[in-house]
Amino acid sequence: MKNDVDITKNIKVIEWLKCELLSSISSLYESLMHETKQSREVVIDVLANIIFVTYLLGKRLGIPFQKLDAKIKSKIKLKIVEEHKIEKWYGELSVLLEHFNRKDN
Repeated sequence: MKNDVDITKNIKVIEWLKCELLSSISSLYESLMHETKQSREVVIDVLANIIFVTYLLGKRLGIPFQKLDAKIKSKIKLKIVEEHKIEKWYGELSVLLEHFNRKDN
C-alpha cells in the first residue's frame, strides 16, 4: 500500500513540476514583451525558476543533479567543437563551460 502511495505522490509531483515549467516558460515570454528595468529582474527570476524546476524534474525522473550537470557540460563542449554561432559570435559557450568548471572545484 505504501509503495502505491509513493508512486502516486511521485506522479503528482512530476505533473506539478511539468505545469510549473510550462508556467515559467509562459511567464518568460510575457516578461520579454515588456522592456523595463523592472522586467529585467522578472526575467532573471523566471530563468532561475526554469533552471530550478528543470533540476527538480530531472531528480524526480531519477536523474542525479551531477549527471545533469555532466550532460550540460558535454553539450557545451560539443557545441564549442562544432563552432556553434553563439560561440563564434560571442564566445559565451566557453564562458559557460568555465562557469561549470569553477563550480566543480
